[in-house]
This record gives sequence, C-alpha cells and structure tokens, in this order.
Amino acid sequence: MVLSEQQRIMVLGCASHVGKSIVVTALCRIFAKRGVDVVPFKSQNMSLNSWVTREGGEMGIAQAIQAWAAGVEPSVHMNPILLKPKGDAISQVVVQGKPFADVSAGDYYMSVDEMMEFVLDSVQRLSSHELMVIEGAGGAAEINLYERDIANIRIARALKPTIILVGDIERGGVFASLYGTWMLLPEDIRPLVKGFIINKLRGDPTLLGDGPRMIEELTGMQFLGVLPHTRLNIPSEDSVSIEDKRGGPRADVDIAVIRLPRISNFTDFEPLERVASVRYVDLHESLGSPDVVILPGTKNTVDDLAQLWSSGMAERVLEAARKGIPVIGICGGYQMLGRRVVDVGVEGKAGIHEGLGLLDVSTVFDAYEKRTVQVEKTITGDGPILGRVKGMKVRGYEIHMGKTTSTRPAFEDDGCISEDGLVIGTYLHGLFDNACMVDALMGHVCEKKGIPPVCRPNDDDPFDELARLFEEHIDMDKLYSMIA
Repeated sequence: MVLSEQQRIMVLGCASHVGKSIVVTALCRIFAKRGVDVVPFKSQNMSLNSWVTREGGEMGIAQAIQAWAAGVEPSVHMNPILLKPKGDAISQVVVQGKPFADVSAGDYYMSVDEMMEFVLDSVQRLSSHELMVIEGAGGAAEINLYERDIANIRIARALKPTIILVGDIERGGVFASLYGTWMLLPEDIRPLVKGFIINKLRGDPTLLGDGPRMIEELTGMQFLGVLPHTRLNIPSEDSVSIEDKRGGPRADVDIAVIRLPRISNFTDFEPLERVASVRYVDLHESLGSPDVVILPGTKNTVDDLAQLWSSGMAERVLEAARKGIPVIGICGGYQMLGRRVVDVGVEGKAGIHEGLGLLDVSTVFDAYEKRTVQVEKTITGDGPILGRVKGMKVRGYEIHMGKTTSTRPAFEDDGCISEDGLVIGTYLHGLFDNACMVDALMGHVCEKKGIPPVCRPNDDDPFDELARLFEEHIDMDKLYSMIA
C-alpha cells in the first residue's frame, strides 16, 4: 500500500482505558508490514510510564511502543507534551523531551495556546512520513474542555484526520458511550468520525445482536468489528493498567511490588509477570510472605518515602530484609533504600529525610535537573543474585533527578549492593528486560525454595501477534477505504 501524501487517521475513545493505545499500536504494525511509512503521534499524554530516546529526550512509553510496532526509532515529536503528575494537582510538563515546568492544572490550561504551537511544530517535523496514526487522550467528549483539549478536539480541528471511535464493552453501556460521544462532539468534528470499534469483549460477538447496525443507522459511522479481551506481552501505558493485573504463571514464586502513591515506570516489572506471580501491594496492606520485594520508581521520592514510613510499610520491608528476602529498588526506590535523602526543595519538603538504610548510599536533590539517557553497563556486583551473571552487560535507561553517591556499585558506576548481596539498588529502568537479570533473580529464588527453575517463554513477536488478532476481528477493507 502506497499513499501519495501524508494521510492521518485518529483513534478517539469514549473514555480512558478503552484501548486506544493498543488500536494505534496494531495499526502501526499492520500498515508498516504493508510497506507504508507510518508514524504514531499523541499530542499530549499524561503518564508516569515514560521512555528515553537515543538523544536523551523523554516521551510517553505508549508512543515509544507504537514506534517500535511501526519499525521506526522513537522520537519526542511523537509525543511533544508529556504530563507527569506529582501530586496535589501539580504535574511536571515535559515539552519535546525536556522538562519545561511544574505547574498546577489551572496554570497549565492558561498555557494551552503555547503548548499547541509545540504540538504543531512536532507535527511538521513528522510530515515526511506517509501515514500518521494519532491517538487521542481520555474521553473525546469532555464538553467542558473543548477549547483547551489539545489531545483530542484541537488537534483534530487542526489536522482533520479520519477518526475511528473506540468503546469498551467490559464495563457495560458501550452503545450509549459510542452514541453519546459521537453526539456530543463539536459539529465540525463529528463528520470526521467514519467508523467505530468495540473492544474487550469476553464472549460471543453475536450476542451484540443488532446493536452495531443500529449505531450505524443513528450515526452514519461504519461498524469495523469487535476486539476480544486479551493479554499480550506489550508494556502497559499507565497506572490504570495495574488494576487489570492478575497474578502470573507461577504461584510458587511470589514477587511483591510496593505500590507507591506516585509509582512510575512499573513496566520495569512486567517481564517478571511472565515467570512469576507479581502483585502490587498498597502501603496499608499486609506484605505477606513474598520471595522478593521491589521498591519501584516514583515521581516524588521525598513524599512517597514519608508515606512509606507513616504507613508502616517501611518497617515491613525492613523485616523482610532481615529474613533474607531480596529487596530491589529501582530509581526512586533505590534512593529510598539508602541512608538519607537530602532535598533543598526540588522534590518535596526541604530537609534531610531518613531512608531505609539498607544500602550505604545518600541522595541529594539540589537542582531542577533531570538525567535522561540510555545506558549499557557491566554487572560488577557479587552475591547470590548478581554473582551469577557478573561480567555480563545490561541495557536500560535513566530518568531521574537527584545525585546518589555509592560505596558498593552494582553496575559499574551505577547503583549499590549490600554486603550480603541481597539488597540491590539501581537507576536502570528496564533492568528486567535483560534476560540475564531475570534468570539471576529467579535462579536464586528457585534454588533457595528447592523448586524447579523458571523457564522463560519464547513468544512470537507481540506486535505481529497483535496485528494478526486485529486483522482477524476488524474489517480491514472498510478501514483501508476510509483513508484511501
């Protein structure tokens, strides 16, 4: 398939978490396999799961995933505005890959015209690609936000793409959602909506009866098909996805990830979900008897560290460590495992904040500067976990503020490891995307418990699997005709 000039197709949703990202990902892979130079785009994303490009720019991980599906290198221009919530109605605004400011929702809305200029600049920078697949944000019919909705209405008004509307049947009311969303769209946007998809069906699509035909007659949209509820080995977009997680393939290996209030980049642990039972534990819940405890990244180390102590979870983690249970900290979790965090007011309340003291490190926040870089390191730590893979290379990426000094690095000049080798901290996001680290951790746990070793599954390319599923259930002829 060859397009003579850049075409644009936009995926809007009736609400958040209806499956817009996965539809865009599928379309990127399908068109790429047909020889189309396709690029994903989302003007504004709100997520604490982010990615670092080769150039060191920060973007939403969903658009990085979509770029991989399209076979192109992720670029910050695929997601020019990234909002990273910090709490108390404050978000860090990342513009074209770089931190712009920490602002309240009200102040941000005052700047949407300025943000729209950045968005259109990024669109122009991607204009050489044949096809742009645009993802909207949240629900498209937020009538109180239309004039400042740069993620849906304003970008649709500027680019006039062919629009597909996605509804989620899992929580009921899908036909009302589809019709109501279409009906509430501005009059100049509504004619751009050409088709609709129903997502997350658990059952027989024939049970929908005449519903799809009736929506077609009411709206003039074409029914493209029904996607089944499924789980694919594709990283999650944001923290809403945590609610959908259910155990794992091996109940005999229990990994507890502490669900910090401002948890970020929890996609770090999704590779472990394929070999163990991974559960996300709220601060006020019992920790139980896990085989591994993980402190994840956070958008605000100081405030989440305070809540870790006040909730009693810090003591529960310390008790697990005293029992010889491995404790691993990534990024903000690594900072918390140290002796102290010193903040001059960059992250949160200024002062010296007591860490868990499991690692001999200290962290200082003394400047509004963020390190964003892809890295490759050699494993230099010893002990029952890292000693298994010492000397091997691992790849990852860093996204953090603060500087940490360590006396016992785990990965060359990064991280720290305890004397017994059972407490490990690192700034490397994506650590468990390295098979050697999964094997090392699971090897230690299985050996300690006297159970058979974990076998990592050899999956097909998840993007090809998604594309096959999409083409099986969606009328592609109708879809192609919409943009031809």
